[in-house]
Amino acid sequence: MTDTTWLSVSELAQQVQTQSVSATSLVEKSLRLIDEHSSYQAVISIIKDRSLERAKAIDTAIKQGETGGRLAGVPFIAKDNFLTFGSETTAASNMLKGFRAPYQSTAIERLEAEGAICVAKANMDAFAHGSSTENSDWFTTKNPHDDTRVPGGSSGGSAAAVALQLTPFALGTDTGGSIRQPAAFCGVVGYKPTYGLVSRSGVVAMASSTDVIGPITSTVADTGLILSCMAGVDERDGTTIPSDKDSYDTVKPAGLKGKRIGIIKEFMPENLDATIQQKILDIAESAKAQGAIVEEVSIPSLAYALACYYVIVSAEISSNLARYDGQRYGFSHPDAQTSEESYVMTRSEGFGSESKRRIMIGTYVLSSGYYDAYYKRAQQVRTMMINEFEKVFQDYGVLIGPTAPTPAFKIGENIADPLQMYLTDIMTVAANLVGIPAVSIPVGTVLDLPVGLQIMAPQRQDRLLLSVAQSFEEVLA
Repeated sequence: MTDTTWLSVSELAQQVQTQSVSATSLVEKSLRLIDEHSSYQAVISIIKDRSLERAKAIDTAIKQGETGGRLAGVPFIAKDNFLTFGSETTAASNMLKGFRAPYQSTAIERLEAEGAICVAKANMDAFAHGSSTENSDWFTTKNPHDDTRVPGGSSGGSAAAVALQLTPFALGTDTGGSIRQPAAFCGVVGYKPTYGLVSRSGVVAMASSTDVIGPITSTVADTGLILSCMAGVDERDGTTIPSDKDSYDTVKPAGLKGKRIGIIKEFMPENLDATIQQKILDIAESAKAQGAIVEEVSIPSLAYALACYYVIVSAEISSNLARYDGQRYGFSHPDAQTSEESYVMTRSEGFGSESKRRIMIGTYVLSSGYYDAYYKRAQQVRTMMINEFEKVFQDYGVLIGPTAPTPAFKIGENIADPLQMYLTDIMTVAANLVGIPAVSIPVGTVLDLPVGLQIMAPQRQDRLLLSVAQSFEEVLA
């Protein structure tokens, strides 16, 4: 069996830079681990040839006196909605099976520029529509802690890959919790940056006003390093914002003494799993013992967050998925005789049931006679939520609560009940609607299953969030 442990990302890169280990050996180790853990079905495709070629090129460059970059030789896995060379990019959907991208996503390009090596593509819910990876048109990924349970979603393959230590880090996308929720279910760190901090160029779109790219790692320090390599303005994505003048990889835990922390009342309802609720309260007491000021806060509009989210996001899904029509790229039904037949047959067979459900909801809420009642009203609630968060952040540096209302559920338990599945996102969607950074860090187990603490900070306060998250890591260690 292959050694299943990894040093931190910075330590691995340093070892490659000093030639203590080779980039080639790290990639080979990762490829062996992927093969040995294939039964968990975390990976859709392996980028073997290109990753080994890149590793050899990095080793050669370092021998010739080059640095190799901040991530020299470190292997990683990308969610299958990132455009990459050396493999198909399918977004785990029949609609894109066989598609090979003509260019790479900006996030992948920036990581490669620092020496990182993409070795595989991770499983996900098709087009990122789901919370369990059960909506993948390939297979369902299994939770590394209990193979009868889901790993979460939609970045379930990425989270499972890091929990299984197939690579030191992975990339995910977070539209309403799709990095944080699987990170909580798998017991790893999942980071959703401020909206626009990382370019979305070259990533298959779900909902353009809430989609965010972020890392899944084993530690918050690794998260800061990966974020610093990806963040910043990109001319190919007009929604991007400048990164902080101080790099995210220089963030250190500043301690919790004097920090004003709010526990979100709406995330701690009476019907919340009692053991999860107690876990969060115990963490709050630990923070107080470190000198933090921890108080309950209320954000009343959170009562409408989930409904608001599924109106707005479904509307954007309806628009974004219109491009998959069988005429330009991706799946085109071979039996269609007319253009109308091609549209109908291609979309009927190419899209799964969850994608169809969201397209229909989105088209409905945008339709004449219903736009004002649903979409416009949801955007008004979104604005109200932004204002309420801003008001609370005037008095508190960060806000905390559970990442998810339950630990990982059984495979098949919620798949036939869309509403129950949507409710697993109830604590994560708000951060996307208001565009703030949020992170899930592992805080132990409930019934032998991992659970996560969610921490949120104001827009563009990613350095603060990373520092506080590292401080919580120290307290919980």
